[in-house]
Amino acid sequence: MLDSLRTRYHAAVRRVRRFERREVRDFRRWMEHTSNVIHLSVLLLVPLLIALVTAISNSVDALPFVLFPPLASGTFTLFADPEGTYASPTKFVGGLTVGALCGTAAIWIALHTTLRDPLGTSQLLVSPAEAALAILLTGGATWALDFEEPSAFSTALLALIAPAFTSPAGINEFLVDFVGSVFVSSVIVASAFHVWRERFYERRSRYLYQSTKGDDHVLVPMRGERARSAAMFGARLAAAHDAGKVVLLDVIDEEAIEEAEKTMQVPTESAGAELAEAEITRDVESEEVRVAEEAAKQLEAEADRIETKVGVPCEVVVIGDGTDLPRTVLKTAREANCDLIVTPYEEEKGSLSSFVRELFRSNIDTVAFRSADGSRERWKRTLVPVRRAGDTAHAMIEFARRVAGGSGRVSVCTCIDREEERRATETTLANLVEAFEGSFETRVSRSSIESFLEANDAYYDLTVMGASTDRSAASRFVSPPTFERLHELDCDVAIVHRG
Repeated sequence: MLDSLRTRYHAAVRRVRRFERREVRDFRRWMEHTSNVIHLSVLLLVPLLIALVTAISNSVDALPFVLFPPLASGTFTLFADPEGTYASPTKFVGGLTVGALCGTAAIWIALHTTLRDPLGTSQLLVSPAEAALAILLTGGATWALDFEEPSAFSTALLALIAPAFTSPAGINEFLVDFVGSVFVSSVIVASAFHVWRERFYERRSRYLYQSTKGDDHVLVPMRGERARSAAMFGARLAAAHDAGKVVLLDVIDEEAIEEAEKTMQVPTESAGAELAEAEITRDVESEEVRVAEEAAKQLEAEADRIETKVGVPCEVVVIGDGTDLPRTVLKTAREANCDLIVTPYEEEKGSLSSFVRELFRSNIDTVAFRSADGSRERWKRTLVPVRRAGDTAHAMIEFARRVAGGSGRVSVCTCIDREEERRATETTLANLVEAFEGSFETRVSRSSIESFLEANDAYYDLTVMGASTDRSAASRFVSPPTFERLHELDCDVAIVHRG
């Protein structure tokens, strides 16, 4: 009875841990969307900053809380669009301060002219002419100083109600306190925004993007005639990280053993006693072992070539279990501590092979590499067509950036159906590339993705596209993945699956 309860307890704990890991993984992928990072930052940071500034204001008794709405709206503007027109700490502080100065100037002019409303300063009544003057001064000053900031007009108007909070004798002192408090409060917010943007937002790929971490221990199943090109591509990916390594894998199956048996020389009768000894030796040394030795020699030669050209450590693994090839490859990847599989692209009857499909169903990142001619070993000009933002798009851009190197060029593109989508799409592409180091080109096209790639493939060495494994089966049936619709591109193609 006790053993049964213990078993149930451990099973429940394992289920909870699996659930937690899945939730953490989903949350990390959710955080790879820039819009989600911004919304969460606004939700958490803006209230904290306003609370901090309000607490400081209350402690020094400088300003009533009613004067802080422009600060709150300006803070939201900063964090909601950190790369926008108004996302400048200098403009933020300068705009709010200039607005406060212009508002106080309007009050001073009104107090010394007939613009001040005769009903008195104890009521929240403002002369229309006084309000117009404050806005006019603010617009002219912010334009001249390049401090155009929406919240500046709010601080200018709020200054006009200052006489309601003080006596005529203390109005000048109050206005000075008003401008000073606006300046100090805006500096606090602007400083916090600057630190958040420089230390976190601009480096979010380092802290949040799991797709840009790892994937530097690369396993390459050496299959097909163009496996060498796939191995070199995997080596370029691994070499981008200091801890990178490449593992070349060859699986000896029955077909390879039978082929080796056919090429063996059959001894003649004149061999005599030596024939009997050779037959005994053949029984002891299996064909599988001899084929494995030959495969190991070929892999060692390829490993030496990769280490010489790329400078990345390269290991060799030969396995004799070819009954379930995908399972063998995945098991080897885990045992060799590899977090990325780069396999040559394979087709069966005009469609993706079952071997590659099984790898695309796994929880290990996989790249199916389709070489145009098998000769290219450098990919300086890379094109990344993306459908939407997310971890797969980040992984594609990261892989393109790695193989292109510091002197290469990476172009990120997408295709739209209507011109109205252009502005939002350009913003999406900008958010995608700005988190990565290096220079990028972004392109938005009105043509179909097939037409765009066929028209531009000659200008690039490599096209990196998604495997669409994050889509449902019904979606892939209605609209097949792009790589299945394109077979005659002049450049190499890397098809990325996120595990």
